[in-house]
Amino acid sequence: MTAGPTILVDADACPVKDEVYRVAERYQAHVRVVSNSPFRVPVSERVKRVVVDDSFDAADDWIAENAGPRSVVITADILLAERCLKVGATVLAHNGKPFDTASIGAAVATRAIMADLRAGMDGMTGGPPPFSKADRSRFLQALDKVLVGMKQA
Repeated sequence: MTAGPTILVDADACPVKDEVYRVAERYQAHVRVVSNSPFRVPVSERVKRVVVDDSFDAADDWIAENAGPRSVVITADILLAERCLKVGATVLAHNGKPFDTASIGAAVATRAIMADLRAGMDGMTGGPPPFSKADRSRFLQALDKVLVGMKQA
């Protein structure tokens, strides 16, 4: 019998941590909540808080080093998503959008273009759209689908 999946959460700006905990409990998945600063996680043998130092990309490095084919990584960070896909992890954004090997190259390129545009606008950007109930619902459906697939594999 194969080990259950592990959900690795890039937690510092993650708006769906509570949803991750609920879905993980249903599928008996382990959760690692990775951040630069401590915050409350549920008391559970399956949920562990991982606090890394505050060096640049420390949380991303920990997640990428611990990701693998039985991992689901929750992040909005495109470069972290790319690193995790390379080691066979499944990656979901907070809004439920999957990152995959077919789309990650375009996402990385778009990220670079947007960074250049922002640099030329002297910080006058609107930022991402607000997180919505539809985003939360889409995330729950996507995470459920991924874990069902892993359970059947």
